[in-house]
Amino acid sequence: MDFQLTEEHQMLIESVSAFVERELLPYEAEVESTGEVSKELADQIRTKALESGFYAFNMPEEVGGPGLDYVSQALIERELSKVSWALHVFVARPSKILMACKGDQIEEYLLPCVRGEKSDCFALTEPDAGSDAAGIKTRAVKDGEDYIINGSKHFISHAGDADFAIVFAVTGTQEINGRTRNEVTSFLVDTDTKGLEIRRGPICVSNRGYHQYELFFDECRVPASKVLGEIGKGWTVANDWLTAGRVMVAANCVGQAQRAMDLSVSWAAQRKQFGKVIAKNQGVSFKLADMATNIRAADLLTLYTAQKMDLGSMTDGDAGMAKLFASEMLARVTDEAIQVYGGMGLMDESPVERLWRNARIERVWEGTSEIQRHIISREMLRVYDV
Repeated sequence: MDFQLTEEHQMLIESVSAFVERELLPYEAEVESTGEVSKELADQIRTKALESGFYAFNMPEEVGGPGLDYVSQALIERELSKVSWALHVFVARPSKILMACKGDQIEEYLLPCVRGEKSDCFALTEPDAGSDAAGIKTRAVKDGEDYIINGSKHFISHAGDADFAIVFAVTGTQEINGRTRNEVTSFLVDTDTKGLEIRRGPICVSNRGYHQYELFFDECRVPASKVLGEIGKGWTVANDWLTAGRVMVAANCVGQAQRAMDLSVSWAAQRKQFGKVIAKNQGVSFKLADMATNIRAADLLTLYTAQKMDLGSMTDGDAGMAKLFASEMLARVTDEAIQVYGGMGLMDESPVERLWRNARIERVWEGTSEIQRHIISREMLRVYDV
């Protein structure tokens, strides 16, 4: 088995790393202190990403994307994640679910997102339906040639900057094994549609400047032409994107952990206590060794899983393992980074403090650690019909 990256992969890593150093990192402290990314800065990052060929790097060639393999995508995610989502979100990755666009939807939504002319947000989570996504209550009722949507969504990242939302709503029910289950449909809803109100949600301690929003639908009328995919088949268009997204979250976690470790090594090699640099103390050097070992394991697991995606053999359990291990690894590494830094690690001028805060959300979004364990164990036990 070949564990070596290709020369092209290495060149890609170097190019993205240089982009991060040049176009993103210089603005990190400003965004951390203000909690905002100005429109001018957002436009600047977007323009630079388009010029560099990194914009919409997750999209296939047939719609104008670069058509990169999943290993390459994971490597890009790994490098971009060394700064907050508040900044690298503008190196956009349109929702792959948009590949389900048909007819006029392609020119109206899909292609403008790939070209950087529009951006989307993914509106699934609700106050009473987080991990239990099938429990959503937002409903869309047919009315002539339209659907009328009522309900609410929350924790919708980047909705304030989006041109449209990919909204999941209940459009009916069906009986499966004696149980009534919701049929869910996805809709393309422009953010200026009458009956849709978007409000800033509570402030999150992770990824300052990367805001989440609440969406409220009150008799929001949407043409039937805005249905994405088929009526009642919302999960069909979403599942592949959601599963692949977990692998990219794992790559994000690896990148953040690598930065935390690099900062810790540099600090330990220069910080002196008791007349010597603290790196010479086993209590510190062993922490660095554990960081490196855990990061290597998470990196290999993530790239292995991305390769399985490229081969078409990845399972939900594979993606769950990558996301679970990498996100929990990141928690351990950033916590140890704080310990290596000592008191300075908790000061808001320290990069490890923000990495520590940002790490916490990774075990929650895109499926909690508990949900990942459920997916993995269910897959293991399926052969026994348990």
